[in-house]
Amino acid sequence: MNGARLARFETTLAGLRGRARGRSLQGREGYDFASNDYIGLAGSPRLAGAVQAALARGVPVGAAGSRLLRGNHPEHEALEAEAAAFFGAPACLFFGSGFDANLALFSTLPRREDLVVHDALIHASVHSGMAAGKAKVVSAAHNDAQSFEDAIRAWRAEGGRGTPWLAVESIYSMDGDAAPLADLVAVAERHDGFLVVDEAHATGVFGAQGRGLGAAFEGRECLVSLHTCGKGLGVSGALVSAHSSLISFLINRARPFIYATAPSPLMAATVREALRMCAEEPERRDRLSALVRHAESRLASRLGVPASGSQIIPVMIGSNARAMEVARRVQAAGFDCRAIRPPTVPEGTARLRISLTLNVDVATVDGLVDAIAFALQDVAA
Repeated sequence: MNGARLARFETTLAGLRGRARGRSLQGREGYDFASNDYIGLAGSPRLAGAVQAALARGVPVGAAGSRLLRGNHPEHEALEAEAAAFFGAPACLFFGSGFDANLALFSTLPRREDLVVHDALIHASVHSGMAAGKAKVVSAAHNDAQSFEDAIRAWRAEGGRGTPWLAVESIYSMDGDAAPLADLVAVAERHDGFLVVDEAHATGVFGAQGRGLGAAFEGRECLVSLHTCGKGLGVSGALVSAHSSLISFLINRARPFIYATAPSPLMAATVREALRMCAEEPERRDRLSALVRHAESRLASRLGVPASGSQIIPVMIGSNARAMEVARRVQAAGFDCRAIRPPTVPEGTARLRISLTLNVDVATVDGLVDAIAFALQDVAA
């Protein structure tokens, strides 16, 4: 074996490393400023107890088949019914992950004659879904409702006669800013379109009982929402909420749903408990909100970092190499805060992504800010 067949892969990897864009897996070390366990549910005794109780009543770990074969379990159906009631939605459908859900949504619901207008900073999973679909796709300026409006009008002027689909995140995963949902709903309604809101970083954190930033618009025919279960809810999977006709269409046509083994019934049972915790333990959101305010104040006064308005706060650095070295020093000081580089973020905007969770306290936040300040002073721009 001379390894020639592997040469192109090694060449690509070497190129990534040369541009400070190589990736490798890291263990969990230091204080948590990297996870999405925003309200501290992942390791909570209550969720652990829900798992034990579900096992005791005979809920299986594996589904052993797709939902359309023998994989459908009463726990899946109970979760979907309870989630629809919790979010105030007509119907819900449970997927194994948020990525699978976005892949299903955007490869299935927009038809060939339709248009998808997506925010310039939309999730990679949405891009994968759009690439697998047949609709025309255009990008809109970030958080600019008028840009969405202009894209639809230009498409209509060119002869577009299908349905427009607007794709946004309610809280953006790398910038932490919120979408102008009221304005985007108005655009969707005005053009007889649909607004798909990825609530991945808002579910459990924002809205009444943690129902997300789009909670006020749930129940509208134009709204499709994705609630990731693996972030604020502390478990895994994803729930799509929409009009029952759209949910039925996904069940009948979405390949990532039809041909995938169903999510674990045990996980469905655990998500049910996570939703109850969101409703019954509002103090978790209050504590997180206070922590965010403290972090914003410290970062602004010490580093001039602007507030994002959410639990996700980017510290912009620019250079990939400098971002990686600053992150390495911050991690060596005991704080698990990761560098984010292109292509996850635009070129020239490498950053530290501070993710605030209830797994840390005020004193730990202060220590992180000091560690970042020292690292930025020592690592040349």
